[in-house]
Amino acid sequence: MQASLYRNRVLLVHVSFWLVYLSFFYYQLSNFRHGREIDWARASVVGFFQLAITMLIAYLNYFYLLPRFLVHKKFWRYLLELIVPFIIIITLRVHGQRFLIDGYTFQRHHFYSTFYIVEVSIITLFITIFIGMVRFAANWFELAARQKETENQRLTAELNFLKAQINPHFLFNTLNNLYYLAYTQSSNTTEVIAKLSQMMRYMIYDSNYQKVPLSKEIEYMQNYISLERLRLNTELPIKLEIEGNPQGVLIAPLIFITFLENAFKHGVSNNYPDSWVSILIQLRGKECIYRVENSKIPSAKPEAGEKSGIGLQNVKRRLELSYPEQHKLVIEDKTDRYFVQLNITLS
Repeated sequence: MQASLYRNRVLLVHVSFWLVYLSFFYYQLSNFRHGREIDWARASVVGFFQLAITMLIAYLNYFYLLPRFLVHKKFWRYLLELIVPFIIIITLRVHGQRFLIDGYTFQRHHFYSTFYIVEVSIITLFITIFIGMVRFAANWFELAARQKETENQRLTAELNFLKAQINPHFLFNTLNNLYYLAYTQSSNTTEVIAKLSQMMRYMIYDSNYQKVPLSKEIEYMQNYISLERLRLNTELPIKLEIEGNPQGVLIAPLIFITFLENAFKHGVSNNYPDSWVSILIQLRGKECIYRVENSKIPSAKPEAGEKSGIGLQNVKRRLELSYPEQHKLVIEDKTDRYFVQLNITLS
């Protein structure tokens, strides 16, 4: 799409140049008529003939000779191929203009002079070179646009892959919780299934967009916290605070959930009555502050074979892609707690 945009801009440059060229012809004609009445019909014929001849050599070079040169990289061959049609076209232009201006009656002496031939040759050569330079510029811009488009596609694919990694991770954890509730014949099993269905709908459909409403992300987190409360089946202090109005605010989906999952995974346990989790989402203008603190279970150790840190690496990479130079992540492993603060500048 960007490559197409650059092509349209190059076309606009070409059209604008020839319009300026034609306008300059009429400007010269009206300012240097030396008191003579101008036959505008004949002048227009001369002007468009001059324009057509100049465009002929310019675009012969643009579309045929320059591409051949770029392939073969033989300068002298290119020069020879340019000189021959250039001389033929200049000769055609000089004789054509002499015929159109005074019908070869030699009344307008300037058009039969050597100076006129040199003047026409230099101007035509300059225009041919300029149009050729436009081709090089167009190629460069189109290449840059294609590279940027390819890079954007690669980054989009990487983001989709990273988000896809989140889904099975969450699903695995929630199915474990659901298995536990079903195994213990908990009355909360149906509620867990309903909330899980709502969350999966958000993950499958809404998270495919680059940005989602912050209110939906918060709702998703609230559902997750509700599932954890049901799993724990205890009155552990779990606090979620929201400061500011999240309505109308957009954010990359599933950015917050990894830190929340880690808080419950490593900081909360039924066997540790002093467990707690505190979550804060604070909006200050264009800045969103997300803070998660949780207790640290003294006896908690990583399970054998557990690949710790994958989710954290994932979210860090997503932040780099979604908010380059627009976020700050602070993670502190304190003696009695884990602390995470993420500052995002929202566009």
